[in-house]
Amino acid sequence: MRLENEFLCVDIAETGAEATRIFDKQKDTEVLWEGDPLYWKRHSPVLFPNVGKTYQNTVRIDGLQYPTSQHGFARDNTFTCIKSTADTASFLLHSSEETKEVYPFDFELYITYRLERKTLYVQWKVKNPSDETMYFTIGGHPAFRFAGKHEKKEDYCLKFPGKEVLEYILVHPESGAGNPDEIFKMELENETYPLTEELFANDALIFDNEQIEEVWICHKDGTPYAGLCCKGFPNFGIWSVKDAPFVCLEPWAGRCDDHGFAGDISEKPGINRLEGQETFRKEYQIVVA
Repeated sequence: MRLENEFLCVDIAETGAEATRIFDKQKDTEVLWEGDPLYWKRHSPVLFPNVGKTYQNTVRIDGLQYPTSQHGFARDNTFTCIKSTADTASFLLHSSEETKEVYPFDFELYITYRLERKTLYVQWKVKNPSDETMYFTIGGHPAFRFAGKHEKKEDYCLKFPGKEVLEYILVHPESGAGNPDEIFKMELENETYPLTEELFANDALIFDNEQIEEVWICHKDGTPYAGLCCKGFPNFGIWSVKDAPFVCLEPWAGRCDDHGFAGDISEKPGINRLEGQETFRKEYQIVVA
């Protein structure tokens, strides 16, 4: 599926309803990571019904245990395209007997992309078609490819408009779940922080408490390259792979379990609770400078 205007060309796959390409026509530049499996085979997966890992890869729901995979199953399922125009595409994934083996809730997950000038709007809508309460987390995971063929992390910095200091946690080395017992500070200089390989030595950086509503990838001279706006998102992740020429900016509504969490899904901090027949909505924007 392709969305296109005079500025950008955006490709979206039915598998995972995943944006697989954002091409800047004016600069002749691929903005989204092309999915080279040497580093990471994905581009911009949607994370549902769980962001990150659950503790011991298990979720507990009403006294029963279900196996989970990191970032959930939606990214590997085929969505149905329910709307397609030159600048908009909408996709639907709904619960099935297969999904209920690992996630016992009825759901309808709608993902809509809308292209307007140099901005891609990404909207999620989760509908609970049953009369029972459902619980979930959901997140985005777009990977931004560095513009130059031989550029690396050290050629870029991150800009957080209006921010001076941010706090983040890391994943626990044993479980891959969150480790809230140790909080790190990111001291910004003129709202910016340099990208380095060392920054991701312990996997993703996890930001809670709605700290990040806007972040830009900038060249070292401060020139903006691409940005992500996500007002109202409680959690955010920043991640990359060793020596990979990309960085992921990840808006999340909920996140991984904390290390040691063994409660029911309804007790998980930050879980989204959706009553029967209700609908959850979130939207973020990818902006190409």
